[in-house]
Amino acid sequence: MDNIIVKKFGGTSLTDLTRVANLIKKDVDNGCSVVVIVSAVAGLTDQMIFQARQISNLSHKQELSEYDVMLSAGEQISCGLLAITLLSIGVNAKSWLAWQLPIITDDSYSESKIKTIKIDHLKRSFAEGYTVAIIAGFQGTYNNRITTLGRGGSDISAVALAVVFGAKVCEIFTDIDGIYTADPKIVPKAHKLKYISYDEMLEMSSSGAKILHNRSVQLAMKHNIKVQILSTSKEIEGTAVLHENDVLEKHTITGITYSTNKALVTFTNLANNLHALKDMAWANIKIDMIHGSSIVISEFDIDLVKRLLNENKDYVINNNAAKISIIGIGVMSVMCHILKVFSEKKIKILAITASEIKISIIVQREYAEAIVRDLHTELMCAESS
Repeated sequence: MDNIIVKKFGGTSLTDLTRVANLIKKDVDNGCSVVVIVSAVAGLTDQMIFQARQISNLSHKQELSEYDVMLSAGEQISCGLLAITLLSIGVNAKSWLAWQLPIITDDSYSESKIKTIKIDHLKRSFAEGYTVAIIAGFQGTYNNRITTLGRGGSDISAVALAVVFGAKVCEIFTDIDGIYTADPKIVPKAHKLKYISYDEMLEMSSSGAKILHNRSVQLAMKHNIKVQILSTSKEIEGTAVLHENDVLEKHTITGITYSTNKALVTFTNLANNLHALKDMAWANIKIDMIHGSSIVISEFDIDLVKRLLNENKDYVINNNAAKISIIGIGVMSVMCHILKVFSEKKIKILAITASEIKISIIVQREYAEAIVRDLHTELMCAESS
């Protein structure tokens, strides 16, 4: 099936179903069959999460299984509504939930990994005259139970379906028109990137940029799927995520991201607490950074970490932390500019780690946005000079 196009629409895009339907209809009118992956409408999943968390901390597997049943409802609603909208404008569309294909995952409820996707039903549907298959993103099935892939998991669904259909491109539609060097809401002078490498996108996704799920980037990189970030509301060129060798415009600094939901756990002696790190790993607590005798975790894991450490008094937690990451192929060459900004602003660095393409710095949360703006000004000026 050479004429398959794979499109994914995020929650903010689905507030205008007529616009989305017309974008899909253009491809159908051009003789293509379209596989559409949808998220829940913006805000709906957050409401359901809040409601569930009022009842339980969801620490048991059976609770997480029921949690996934609830969370998957948003995508099901989007599927049906978009199918009805397409049918109303003369497009022969059919909606599909993950269990109907099926999309088979492991049993890691709320963070499941896709094992296989069967598309025989979809192929038969196209052969019968349906031109659009609308698939609920973010969800799968394990042993006849619904599973979910983690927040932002519809990106994973989309790239995985592009892989199984042999598509070369996966189009991701959002409320922005591409990937910027920083969040344009925070840094008005941020500029849009025409291209970005998988490695750089992976670092940005893992560091707070809410554009693509990091697992979707890994999957695209493994199978050489070009991911095109596009705007639902503007018909303009977006940003292409590609292998580094295919990136035509290379920058020293690709982007600056930040995440404000971090906590810094500092031990008196980390070497004496390696068992604690092992317990955290078994409890699926992600350790974001290790710096000296400190570790960085999500603030949402603080209560669980406290329970694991139990009687241990050998630590303190700073739950007012933010992580700023500077990403780019030449990031180490601008370290002096980064330190200059912190020195001039007299802002204390609580922790810092560096790799070939990323430097991450922990600061007090109230300084994060201002530092991102100052770093963007300093580093982008340094690159252009």
